[in-house]
Order: sequence, then C-alpha cells, then structure tokens
Amino acid sequence: MADFSELVSGYHRFRTTDWTRQRDRWSELSRGQSPQVMVIACSDSRVDPAQVFDTSPGEIFVVRNVANLVPPFENDSARHGVSAALEFAVTQLKVSEIVVMGHGSCGGVSAALTNAFEGKAPGEGGFIAHWVDMLDAARDRIVAEHGTGPAAVRVMEHETVRVSLANLRTFPFVQAAEADGTLKLRGAYFAIADGVLHVMGDDGAFAAA
Repeated sequence: MADFSELVSGYHRFRTTDWTRQRDRWSELSRGQSPQVMVIACSDSRVDPAQVFDTSPGEIFVVRNVANLVPPFENDSARHGVSAALEFAVTQLKVSEIVVMGHGSCGGVSAALTNAFEGKAPGEGGFIAHWVDMLDAARDRIVAEHGTGPAAVRVMEHETVRVSLANLRTFPFVQAAEADGTLKLRGAYFAIADGVLHVMGDDGAFAAA
C-alpha cells in the first residue's frame, strides 16, 4: 500500500511522463476548465471515476464523499460542501450532465444498513451516522423486503444513486437547468468484483453498459 513517500515518487514519474507528453494540454488547463460532466462518486479508494471512465485531466468535475450521497437542498447557515460544488458545476461551469456513480462493497451502505454508528459521538462514527441517515427511509423499505444479506446490500447500493438523483432535483438551479434541457441527470454503478459498469435507465433499473 502506498504511503506519502510513494505518492511523491509517483509524482516524479508523472512529471517526467504524462506532464511532458501532455504539456500543451496542461498549458491550456492552466487558463481554465470547461468540463461537460460532473461525477458524484464515493470516496472509496477503489473507485476513482477518472480511472473507471478513462478520462484525462479537465474532462470531469468530481465530488467524492461517503456513499456518493447528495443531501437535499437546504437554505440555512450551515456549510454545504456538496451543495457548493454542485452550484459551481451547474451555474458557473455549466456542465451538461451530472452522473451519480454508486459502487459495490460500499462501506457507507454497510453502515446505513446495519446502523453500525447509531448513537455514536463525532469522532466515534457520529459524523458517518448523520451523513448516511439520508438513507434511513430506503433502508427501512429494503430491509423489510430483502433482509440484510447480499441481495439487500446490492439493492441499497443501487438505491444510493436514486436517492442522490432525487435530492439533486430539490435544488432550484438543477430544476431550472433540467427543465430547459441544458442539464441531464444520470445514474451509474461500478461493480468492483467484476469491473463492470452498470448504467441506470429512465425506469430506474441498472443494466451493464
């Protein structure tokens, strides 16, 4: 596993290879960015959207957090990291698509299904518990229908995408962009075990790409 010194060694490899080969590209990017796609993905170290989608620097605007969740629109004095990034992507960068990408073996989904951190203080799991409680309603429905085994886990992993897409549509600027046809919302799911990407259709079902 890589420690920081190995990351620095990786930087030196990058500086002498990709940086050199794409010098014109980096020079262009130094003047600004214009990605067409925003990707909302999990922080899990195994699911880097740039790697999964084989993109180059400047092509996707990425936000990553536990369980690839988007909170609903809230107009209050709290600090909203996902909301700020979303606002920047839609109103300033004018992205034309937002992709919410869930994934297999998601620890956030496991925490939501098991209530592993319920009642814990911040620093002991409390922040995690309060974040994944966005999935409480989905969890109750899924546990009632599927229990808590592997089938329930896969359904819940898919449901994180649907919950985030629904929450995206609570933002007025997302609603407006979607209504005028300048923004498309999409769902995807990457299965770590077999490396297959699944894309969500208009009916909410996922199928291999």
